Amino acid sequence: MATIQLTTQDFKEKVFDYDKEKEWKFKGSLPVIIDFYADWCGPCKMVAPVLEELGKEYANELVIYKVDTEKEMELSAVFGIQSIPTFLFIPVNGQPMMQPGALPKKVFKQVIEERLLVATAKAAE
Repeated sequence: MATIQLTTQDFKEKVFDYDKEKEWKFKGSLPVIIDFYADWCGPCKMVAPVLEELGKEYANELVIYKVDTEKEMELSAVFGIQSIPTFLFIPVNGQPMMQPGALPKKVFKQVIEERLLVATAKAAE
């Protein structure tokens, strides 16, 4: 599976435990994209296949999680999700970036190449 469903509990275990940590401290070893979506959301459905493709394309370089805002209300509230889809881009080092709206594949690729993978490469040096 190219994209992985993420629950609030999974988020605390794999990404960041906001109950225990005050400062952002990413737990993962690969960059992450989190898609906050809902099943009834048209733009979310349009972006889903793009995320699947990107998940396969960058299989060993990053992880793509999906968060159902209808089921994971706590996590959605923590990030102040107002509109969907909203994407959280998390580099291995550095602060996460949030971007609302259905983005075209080329924009995802640009963020992945310029923000997520570059940060990972610099951290490895």
